[in-house]
Amino acid sequence: VPMGTRSVLCCPPVLLESVVVITWKIALRSQPLCTRAYKKETNQTIHTNCTDGRITWASRPDLSPHLQINAVAVSHDGMYTCEIVTSNGNFHNVYHLQVLVPPEANIFLRENKDLVVCEAVAGKPAAQISWMPEGHCVTKEEENSNGTVTVRSTCSYSDSNVSSVTCLVSHLTGNRSLPQVLASG
Repeated sequence: VPMGTRSVLCCPPVLLESVVVITWKIALRSQPLCTRAYKKETNQTIHTNCTDGRITWASRPDLSPHLQINAVAVSHDGMYTCEIVTSNGNFHNVYHLQVLVPPEANIFLRENKDLVVCEAVAGKPAAQISWMPEGHCVTKEEENSNGTVTVRSTCSYSDSNVSSVTCLVSHLTGNRSLPQVLASG
């Protein structure tokens, strides 16, 4: 799911007249299990360990059992389970939500213009970097405190007659092609 968007997670399709209890179990990384439940008989909603105000019922639970996440953030990565108890049986849907963050892509020359650096900054998941033509390259990943990853690839073309290179940044949110002219002689 792209970061910053609104996401609606759906429960199994059941007749609302037959519902006894609707329960959402939300397991986010580094958080206690959040439970949101609706009991039809008492028309009561119960929330346990649910501290993120952006995760709500999409509507009133007696009208729609779906869950809504407003302004999806990296912290919303996790497992979301809808369990519905009805007079006809129990039903459930499970979502493994992965939040996607597009990286910022940059290319520049460094150190006497012998080295070319390509970066994919703060992406989630980590981007892949490749080069055309291939050079003598070292690629490193750095995990950021917000759950994103910065990938930095440094290449040397000092022993070749290559006059320009292209860095290719591949990511689930889209691909970028970054050209760079190398310094001559």
